[in-house]
Amino acid sequence: MPVSSTSSSTTPTAELGGATARRVDYRHDLDGLRGIAIALVVIFHIWYGRVSGGVDVFLVLSGFFFTGMLLRRADTGSVGVVPTLRRTLRRLLPAMVVVLAAVAVATVLLQPYTRWSDMSAQTLASLFYYQNWYLATSWTNYLAADPAVSPLQHLWSMSVQGQMYLVMLVAVAAVAWGCRRFGRTRLVALAVAGTFGALSIASFIYAAQGVSTQQGWNYYDTFARAWEPLVGALLAIAAPYISLPRIARSVLAIAGLAAVLACGWLVDGAARFPGPDALLPVGATVALIAAGANTGAAEQPWVSRLLGTAPAVRLGSLAYSLYLWHWPILIFMLGERNIRSAGLVGGIAVITASLLLAYATNRFIEEPLRMRAEPTVSRSHRLRMGLAISTVGLLLIGGTAVWQVINGGKQQPVGNLDPVRYPGAEALANGAPVPQAEMRPTIQEAPADNSYPTRDNCISDFDTRAVITCEYGDTTAERTIAVVGNSHAEHWVPALHELALAHHFRLTVFLKMGCPLTVAAEPMYKGLPIPDCRDWSQEVIDRLAEDRPDWVFTTSTRPASDGGDETPDDYLDVWSALSNRDLNVLAIRDTPWLRRGDVRYRAIDCLAAGGDRFECGMKRTDALSPVDPAAAPAANFPQVYTLDLSNAVCEPEVCAVVEGNILVYHDEHHFTASYARSLAPELGRHLNPILGWW
Repeated sequence: MPVSSTSSSTTPTAELGGATARRVDYRHDLDGLRGIAIALVVIFHIWYGRVSGGVDVFLVLSGFFFTGMLLRRADTGSVGVVPTLRRTLRRLLPAMVVVLAAVAVATVLLQPYTRWSDMSAQTLASLFYYQNWYLATSWTNYLAADPAVSPLQHLWSMSVQGQMYLVMLVAVAAVAWGCRRFGRTRLVALAVAGTFGALSIASFIYAAQGVSTQQGWNYYDTFARAWEPLVGALLAIAAPYISLPRIARSVLAIAGLAAVLACGWLVDGAARFPGPDALLPVGATVALIAAGANTGAAEQPWVSRLLGTAPAVRLGSLAYSLYLWHWPILIFMLGERNIRSAGLVGGIAVITASLLLAYATNRFIEEPLRMRAEPTVSRSHRLRMGLAISTVGLLLIGGTAVWQVINGGKQQPVGNLDPVRYPGAEALANGAPVPQAEMRPTIQEAPADNSYPTRDNCISDFDTRAVITCEYGDTTAERTIAVVGNSHAEHWVPALHELALAHHFRLTVFLKMGCPLTVAAEPMYKGLPIPDCRDWSQEVIDRLAEDRPDWVFTTSTRPASDGGDETPDDYLDVWSALSNRDLNVLAIRDTPWLRRGDVRYRAIDCLAAGGDRFECGMKRTDALSPVDPAAAPAANFPQVYTLDLSNAVCEPEVCAVVEGNILVYHDEHHFTASYARSLAPELGRHLNPILGWW
């Protein structure tokens, strides 16, 4: 996130190995760099759906400014952990509290109550600076804006910055105390440099490994991001001693600015940062800082002077508030218009609104409450404003916490339902009558009514490479079906479990979130590479060859980008790999994924907003191709048998979200466990001719 405009840009006075560094003038060019970086962040978020590298620039600058401030304090006395924390929070929290309060109000007014629980959790995560970890656990994609994306998602970077501030503060304070304790006060900067240097190397290596193993987690991971602000911190220590010839400063400045401007086009940051590719924005920032180090304004390269012009500096002063405001405004606008792209006019409107709110926030909230308040602002006014902001913050904490407690008790899995009152899929597949009854699971119950392996932690999550297995059905039986793949294979487990109990066979699950069984060299999920999916799949295929289950149950299709569904070539490669190991395959057609155009939505959100089961559903022709696309290619694999239960999920014209009084989906595209259980009779009718077990 952007460094607050109140951070000092003055190069630190420090002692390194006994040499006294000189103090230089305020770096207006770095304020301008903030302005350029925030402009790139906003533009790329709104129009290009890419990561610009601006956040990486901000993280380097934050390490540079914050460490410089700490060293100056250490040089003149105590670092002052508590006072520094107090001043930092006073500088950062007021604007964030105002934005969070506005987002909370907008959420209540504009979004269905089914989204309030997640938003309340993210509000708390943002206020207490762990939003990055909250997002990492669900591997939320930060590649592009989408109406389904949280309006608070961008605050992950603020959490990383806050955590790094705390680490750097404690580290510098501890080093300074140790040096004073042993009479080595002249070595504070040197000791800090050694500490931060070792940490930055370890973080960089960790981030580089994360790109190739778990990039979804890596993107948000503080340990992976730490090297970026630590590089800025090291530069704060070294900057007083940088003395470059004019030509070198000019080359560094031109190259640095060019790299900052081009970064978003040259590197897919969401898929590569904060790994080695992040050296581009980090190196560019280092170059721009070094280019203007230890020079007066007149001696600076023309690029630095350009960055120090009034418009760039003014934009830099608004960077923090502009960063806070632009993303929620964009997300709410997309949600209200049910689109994925703002377009030219919509984007300009978002930028205009963001700039106006950023100016107001900076002028009336940040400026009066910053560390060195302007003389025109009275102490009583600051106290009143501080009290108002604190009250709003406490209300946010209390309100969101209460909502979490109240709503959390309603999210419980549904037990077995009376099949007479709740025929579910049998109403479609077998003409079962549908009496009047309350929909189950209810809107509140739905998020928790997921498949058994998820409840039992028997599915590897996005960041778990290990193969996790569990057994269901008749666990003493000799006949076995292995359920293999991602969550779309998993959500058939409740139906298979009912059949397994009735007909005495065992289910063994090999499941991983976001990972259909694959033999692809570079599998992708949500536009990001997931190499651990490749490695996991290879181990599972080897395990299946060793365990020899009677059948392997997995999905055979997925939604096509232009409507309907398809069988990707990678699925055929998997069938070939299984057939080569003499394994029998049950390949089931995937379920419709709820979407309007290319915008995903949840059934419960639509129902909570007043839609009925048909309005919240999809046209069958949009969800499914006329013929199962797996049928034709499966004919080339004698050991692959396709299953298509679409007629037990969709009516002839529409795929509704409620059938037989049972809610079909607990999110955008996964069956509720209740609906999956109701599919057991129809699934059994399809399986019996193939298996011959009953």
